[in-house]
Amino acid sequence: MTNWPPPRHLVGAWLALLALLVLTVSLAHLPLGAFNAAIAMSIGAVKAAIVAAIFMELRHRDATTLIFAGAGLFWLGILLWLGMMDFLTRT
Repeated sequence: MTNWPPPRHLVGAWLALLALLVLTVSLAHLPLGAFNAAIAMSIGAVKAAIVAAIFMELRHRDATTLIFAGAGLFWLGILLWLGMMDFLTRT
């Protein structure tokens, strides 16, 4: 079995995800009121962008792949929006 060093960008992305995890957990214990959810969602979006760019290798793909990845996010947004509207309109 040969030992190979992992690429630097993968190690950097892993360390960034760990740092964002620590930041998320530490901010969850601070009394920020309504800003807790907004900050947690922002950190989650940054984590998702790191995973998509580095681990899914979307930064090296052509425009067609990026369009389909964006279409998937678009439909996910529609489904979340419809689910939230159903939840909010129930009495």
